[in-house]
Amino acid sequence: MRVGLGYDVHRLVAGRPLVLGGVTVPFEKGLLGHSDADVICHAVGDALLGAAALGDLGSHFPDDDPRWKDISSLKLLGEVKSLVREKGFQIVNIDATLVAERPRIGSHVPKMRQHLAEALEMPVEQVSIKATTTEGLGFAGSGQGMVAYAVALVDESP
Repeated sequence: MRVGLGYDVHRLVAGRPLVLGGVTVPFEKGLLGHSDADVICHAVGDALLGAAALGDLGSHFPDDDPRWKDISSLKLLGEVKSLVREKGFQIVNIDATLVAERPRIGSHVPKMRQHLAEALEMPVEQVSIKATTTEGLGFAGSGQGMVAYAVALVDESP
């Protein structure tokens, strides 16, 4: 068994949809990035790549490559899943945490978990997503951006 840790951060800006865990969440701002800037999916992808010692998202999906412009991060997760499996691992579980003051995502979490489970071809019971605030501290607390952390456990395929 191997564990990977993922981290991602994006700035909030006007004029973009807010995509978190593959769900478009109603909000006045969205996350800035080359893809859809889904911090949850990006953190999960980095955690999986780290667990399999395959580098990071940027090395596989560089932001100067037009193929990845505005792509759904769920599609990137599907690619990551394939890379992890090609290396001989199966995904055991995912645990992700979003750090943001607003919006509240509790009502969207079940759909986010389902989207990640489908993209990774794993049972939804093995995908956890939760959220916390920074009590107004730092850039996430001031509403300038969002952060996500994720841990992934993989096991050698039989």
